[in-house]
Amino acid sequence: MRIILLDIEGTVAPISYVKDVMFPYSRERLEGFLKEHWNDEDVRQIWKELEARVGRSLDFEEGVKLLKEWIDKDLKEKPLKDLQGLIWEEGFLKGELVAPIYEDAYRKVLEWYKEGKKLYIYSSGSVKAQKLFFSHTNYGDLLQFFSGHFDTSVGSKKDPESYRRISQTIGVGPEEVYFFSDSEEELDAARLAGMNTVRVVREGEVLSKHKIIRSFDQV
Repeated sequence: MRIILLDIEGTVAPISYVKDVMFPYSRERLEGFLKEHWNDEDVRQIWKELEARVGRSLDFEEGVKLLKEWIDKDLKEKPLKDLQGLIWEEGFLKGELVAPIYEDAYRKVLEWYKEGKKLYIYSSGSVKAQKLFFSHTNYGDLLQFFSGHFDTSVGSKKDPESYRRISQTIGVGPEEVYFFSDSEEELDAARLAGMNTVRVVREGEVLSKHKIIRSFDQV
């Protein structure tokens, strides 16, 4: 086990934090953030991508309404993810957001790092949001322990081709990568690409075609 690829939500951090804290935080601040940063280059680019996604120009109210609908439906749309990344950046830098990492995941990340293993993150959240998340955790700044980050710019987490791209980018064969996730569909895709797969089940009983762990202490 030389290359480790980790999901975030439900794997190294509670899914409830993103769903119950970070998403509402971004929804509540979305309109005000857009107004405050309307002339910023990043925000203008996001708005262009939003309009390209729907195929027409949007006035401010329409765009805000659509973005909030996407949040409510938990859609993995790039303009939304990029905007949430900017909003969360502000929240983390202000100390209003602190990412809760499971203690067993924290211990294992440190152990793997000390053993010289390469650790990577693959999440539907933007790379920018991932870096903010891991640099502002309940265990401090963990960014140094990760060799790289991947988001949906490499493709859907349910598409085997995405995992092939990741292994190519890292520079190893997929058979050298161990992917940890709480999602059966993501693990199925990773296995089809040739990766080793481990399903992280934090609570409840599940049926899985993949090896199951309930804590990283079991690895």
